[in-house]
Amino acid sequence: MRQVTVGKKMCMLALLMAGFAAGCGPASTSSATTTADGKQVSPPLGVTVTLGTFGGISGATNQGINTVVNGDLGTNAASTLVTGFHDAGPGCTYTETGSNMGLVNGKIYTAAPPPTVGCPTEGTAATAAIVIQAATDATTAFNSLSPASRPGGTDPGAGQLGALVLAPGVYKAAGGSFLVTGSDLTLDAKGDANAVWVFQMASSLTVGDAGAPRSVLLVGGAQAKNVFWYVGSSATINAAGGGTMVGTIIASSAVSFSTSGVTAITTLNGRALALNASVTMVNTVINVPTQ
Repeated sequence: MRQVTVGKKMCMLALLMAGFAAGCGPASTSSATTTADGKQVSPPLGVTVTLGTFGGISGATNQGINTVVNGDLGTNAASTLVTGFHDAGPGCTYTETGSNMGLVNGKIYTAAPPPTVGCPTEGTAATAAIVIQAATDATTAFNSLSPASRPGGTDPGAGQLGALVLAPGVYKAAGGSFLVTGSDLTLDAKGDANAVWVFQMASSLTVGDAGAPRSVLLVGGAQAKNVFWYVGSSATINAAGGGTMVGTIIASSAVSFSTSGVTAITTLNGRALALNASVTMVNTVINVPTQ
């Protein structure tokens, strides 16, 4: 993982402050949002590329025994705010109980202290430096996905994405929120493996009905690594449990999967990055795509 120089941090801070001072919302630190022929490109993910979940300053919580993160887990918070997880490190368990045990098949990065006496390599200054960088990189990606950086998004379903078949492009919720309810959403790349989708919402994202999960389906060569969700507040993914969500979700507030007590497995092929709140998983499987 790379280190950030003081100069680079100051530069990023100046760019972000300039964007807010101008009254235009978050400023992008990258202008490369499209190709020469106008096609969308993926935002820079930096060190978050390996993270299945990032819990900002509030940590991450698991309930259930079937949660698996096939990638890394990170948070700027202390290790005590990560609960219900363990990784492959000897003795590296994070407040697990018999009914709340989630496996991270990568590494867990937090601020101090180490999670247990037997796990001195985690919850250190080194892991804290990585999540500080992750917070910067997640914010950069969030700003790159914003309407200020990628204007012109459309809303073909008036906020409802369920039952739609969408070509690559930018989609912006006119009313502030997107729903995937009533039916699944299909993304059709039409044979272009590099096709990118960006979904922008000033407020919330809700996937799934009360009692019925919904999925995002990929056809025509579409790939989960090329789907991005810019969420101005919180994302709620299949509160009823089950279903398959795809893409990198970057939310200003919290991201939650399923509901306490639900045993059906909810799947995310992507990443859940919560900038200022926690990520909550209940029997959730996250598969981090290779970029």
